[in-house]
Amino acid sequence: MSVVIADVRKKSACDKKGISPGDELLSLNGSEINDVLDYRFFSGEKKLKIEYRDQKGRVRRCAVRNDGDIDGIGLVFDTYLMDRQRSCRNKCIFCFIDQLPKGLRKSLYFKDDDSRLSFLFGNYITLTNLSDHDAERIIRYHISPINVSVHTMDPDLRVKMMKNPRAGESLAFLRRFSEAGIAVNAQLVLCPGINDGPQLRYSLEQLAALESVASVAAVPVGLTKHREGLYPLRGFSPEEAAAVIDLIDGFNGELAAAGREKLAYPSDEFFQLAGRPMPDYDYYGDFPQLDNGVGAFALTAHDFEERLAESPPDGTPRRFTVATGTAAYPLIRRLAEAFTAKHPQTVIDVFAVKNRFFGEQVTVAGLITGGDLIEALRGKLREDTVLLLPSVMLKGRDEPIFLDDVSVDDVRGALGVPVTVTDCGGDALFDAFSGAPGK
Repeated sequence: MSVVIADVRKKSACDKKGISPGDELLSLNGSEINDVLDYRFFSGEKKLKIEYRDQKGRVRRCAVRNDGDIDGIGLVFDTYLMDRQRSCRNKCIFCFIDQLPKGLRKSLYFKDDDSRLSFLFGNYITLTNLSDHDAERIIRYHISPINVSVHTMDPDLRVKMMKNPRAGESLAFLRRFSEAGIAVNAQLVLCPGINDGPQLRYSLEQLAALESVASVAAVPVGLTKHREGLYPLRGFSPEEAAAVIDLIDGFNGELAAAGREKLAYPSDEFFQLAGRPMPDYDYYGDFPQLDNGVGAFALTAHDFEERLAESPPDGTPRRFTVATGTAAYPLIRRLAEAFTAKHPQTVIDVFAVKNRFFGEQVTVAGLITGGDLIEALRGKLREDTVLLLPSVMLKGRDEPIFLDDVSVDDVRGALGVPVTVTDCGGDALFDAFSGAPGK
């Protein structure tokens, strides 16, 4: 196999050897290159023998020196994977993408399940797409950690929940990874009455028996109002959410009594559903499951409050409005009040935007649409305020659009105020509150 070279950086090692865009990379140091994992693994050598096929079909060879940077030899490919992204083959009863309404941009409906994305970006994979070759390559290249959507360690229940006959047998990859020392971060999407309670206990026991499982996150199923024709699911009651927390805390207590580290963590949303206060910063150790919404509130508060304690009083007048989801609203309001108590010349209004588009059970800021944001804030903002929006609301810095393709410029025009997009986290929020007023 081969991968097509999209571009060659000027004056790079490969450019000097005459390699051109459109040529096909065949091998590095005799090892076949099929995708990004092969390229990342083999391109770090200081001396590289490159075999490629030029556009006339001739196989050519050359040798280059590399400074160790994978970009150092100058090859550029059309995609970060260097071939097609692998889509999910499961039909999970809780799949969020199946709950999206029609009419959103096409890319939102693509379900990825690609082990290479776990390596590159920390995406979670289900293992059902994994072949023996893929598993051996992960072990050979020692790609670690791997993030896995486990959901349950009961093979039969996993097949039922994921509607894939391979879902049960693919759990065997976890043992192979553990035996090879590949660290695994596991995710359990919990559905009440299905894989919580005794099933959750069983999954934790089985995962704890695998030495390389580094952490387990338990997150509640996310439900939108667009579930027509899908498996009947409901959300967690406060009592059920509290039972999940207690079960996980009790299991961690048993591990501690046996001299082992904490393994499992309920997501922040479970504490909100149970009506319980968020745990302290120390509850989360080194925050191994932060991307899963585990400990995000505690870390944000900790970092913000540290910066606030170190900051001298500032008499600069400022006015901000923060828009966020209903989940983060109490935390952001508390931090804003702490800031204005120390910096009384700053005025900060915080708005909780209810999710009309997906339904009010969806409470995170990252799923707020531009239309809901405009509707919630229209006519409520002072002209001298700066609207602060968390970056998770948008597709990206280079594409500042919401899920419904409303742009940040559309929001500015509709609300008539300056808009600043801030990174997430306590440091970024403190920096935003400390900034100069917008114009």
